[in-house]
Amino acid sequence: MPDYHPLPTPGTPPTPPPLRKIAIEEHFADPHNLPTNVDPDFAAKGGLEMGFVEQVIKRMFDISTVRIEEMDAADIDVSVLSLTTPGVEGIRDRQTAVDFARKTNDHLAEIIRDGNGRFAGFASVALQDTDAAIAELERAHRQLGMNAVMINGSVDIGSDERPHFLDEARFDAFWEATAALETPVYLHPRPVPPPVHATYYHDHPELSGATWGFAPDTATHVLRIVYGGVFDRHPGAQLILGHLGETLPFFYGRIQRAFEYNPFKSRPAKRLQDYLAENIHITTSGNSNDQALITSILTVGADRILFATDYPYDVAPDAARWIESAPIAENDRRKIAYGNAAKLLRLK
Repeated sequence: MPDYHPLPTPGTPPTPPPLRKIAIEEHFADPHNLPTNVDPDFAAKGGLEMGFVEQVIKRMFDISTVRIEEMDAADIDVSVLSLTTPGVEGIRDRQTAVDFARKTNDHLAEIIRDGNGRFAGFASVALQDTDAAIAELERAHRQLGMNAVMINGSVDIGSDERPHFLDEARFDAFWEATAALETPVYLHPRPVPPPVHATYYHDHPELSGATWGFAPDTATHVLRIVYGGVFDRHPGAQLILGHLGETLPFFYGRIQRAFEYNPFKSRPAKRLQDYLAENIHITTSGNSNDQALITSILTVGADRILFATDYPYDVAPDAARWIESAPIAENDRRKIAYGNAAKLLRLK
């Protein structure tokens, strides 16, 4: 009989190591430092039923128990915390907004210091006063170690009923400061202005928030930034969008094509897809969907996509199990789950 080389002994292969994760759209609020002038109909305008809101609030204020348990269950090493919407942007009084942003950042810095390496943070700033916002951005970056800033949609300023968007000239110095400090800006949704809510979502509150309303409102804000020339004036500025880009990776072709036929006075130096590839990053927050992820990779590339769970509005272990099995290259999975955020936000 021939002397065959024996086959390997059958058995169970080694268990793969957990997929390391940094989650970068994870919300918090300080129960001792809440805005006093938030719209009383905020929940309804955000498309939230009160039963859901009550659960979210309990999870929002929790830092050291349930939140950590979900992080552990999802193999999340670090959660990058940010002030929940409507944030500082919903405070009309200039000085109140400035004071609120500073107190919020100080509280967040305490959470990070006491968190045993489990937390990092997005700074809050009061764009109601651009000079104060830049000063607070620099303080949060240099003294508190926060390497990015969270802006919750348009900014309310004084008695002006018109929302203010980040393409306006008044914010140019702020963009210049973010580029100089290499601090990306996360543009997060907030409930739409009352006139919009009263018309588009009349009798349909289920459509006004994360279900639909947040995406077109935030996407419009981003397009104002792009076609308003912000990235041409500040090419080093970097923007982060949640929810796999607020529909823009899926619709950019039609937007750019239609714009070329009807540019009016807008003359950006590049195409929308160029800015998506060079100035914009997107996260998976609240959008754990294979088809959307694959399309996003084809649009912006895996190097510009970051993992997020949208805690406490969504469930961290569900988002984690999805990214662990999504049908993408293993190298891309590791970049999205951990590597891209570590590089962009200068985390270990």
